Amino acid sequence: MATLTVRPVETRKELVQFIRLPRMLYAGMPGYAPPLDMEQTDLLDPKHNGIFRHASVQYFMAWRNGEPVGRISAVVDAIAIESWDEKIGWFGALDALAEPEIVSMLLDAAYEWLKNQGMARMRGPVTLGYHGESGLMIEGQSEHAMVGTPWHPKYLHGFVERHGLVKAKDLLTYKLDLTAEVDERHIVPGSLKFGEGKLGDISVSPLSKKQITAQGEVLRGLYNDAWAGTYNFVPLQDYEMDAMIKQLKPILRPEHYVQIDQAGEPIAMALVVPNVFDIAGDLGGSPSPIGWVELGVRLLRHRFTSGRVILLGVSHKVRGTILGAMMPSLAIAELLRRRSTLPYQSVELGWILESNLPMRNLIERLVPEPNKIHRIYEKAITPNAA
Repeated sequence: MATLTVRPVETRKELVQFIRLPRMLYAGMPGYAPPLDMEQTDLLDPKHNGIFRHASVQYFMAWRNGEPVGRISAVVDAIAIESWDEKIGWFGALDALAEPEIVSMLLDAAYEWLKNQGMARMRGPVTLGYHGESGLMIEGQSEHAMVGTPWHPKYLHGFVERHGLVKAKDLLTYKLDLTAEVDERHIVPGSLKFGEGKLGDISVSPLSKKQITAQGEVLRGLYNDAWAGTYNFVPLQDYEMDAMIKQLKPILRPEHYVQIDQAGEPIAMALVVPNVFDIAGDLGGSPSPIGWVELGVRLLRHRFTSGRVILLGVSHKVRGTILGAMMPSLAIAELLRRRSTLPYQSVELGWILESNLPMRNLIERLVPEPNKIHRIYEKAITPNAA
């Protein structure tokens, strides 16, 4: 039997293999749609992802007969450690053939690297940080692929648990079909209208591409304020927001962004990102020249049919108040109102913590069950003997 080895990614060629590996491993599996290599490069290449400015990252690949058969990342995020005041390191980008030994050796490699970095606990999968791709897919493999949402085969979580990692949290995703029936179920009292009555000082700010950089900084401040102190949260940095805007600007429209202001001060937001799989899913991870032309045409014509709500939050200034409790409902209602100007048939509300009962209760009035579940695992790291 050929020897199985795991070694660090050291060359540019190996980095390219690392980025492309999932679509090689999972080709032909039911439900799998390869993401664009370009999108994954933005996530994993040190030249593109701002997390490398404040984090130490090491990639590993498993090899057999000169061919890669699995991969994993290990990350020490300085901002995360400062935010949590705990020495927790990430593992992520975990993908492998259906062999428990491969997964075990990859997890061992990440564990040993994190231990040598002085970490006390390993958490993941998170690629490469909180603002990337989170969780290992437990359910939803046959659902339509969604931007920014990792896909894993059904066997993988069993191998992870067999290795000794335990569940920390589940992240739930709900598919909201944009129909008139949803409007009927999502009831907002008729007296509650922006700029009128009890909401007289409440207004909605649209997205402006001319001012998107300034708006991005407002959004970043509101986002960090809204989610500060929640499980696994790491503050979004200005350079990370700049990179996000650069990536999203070509596909964003004013209707994608809801910013709710009180007396001119932002207190809640929601941002929908078009689902790139709608226009690229049939082109493969590395389209041909003709495929790129077709992709460009679809992009210009905005031929998306779905999207993902990536940011939904309420400022701590109104959290715990009646107004604060209404904000997520009003933000969703505003997105539903805009469906007539967008071609989307559905949106996914993702990364809802299983313990976030207020948000779950709101969403489950519209969608009773999640369509995807991703799991975060943890494992204590035993320090080296003195």
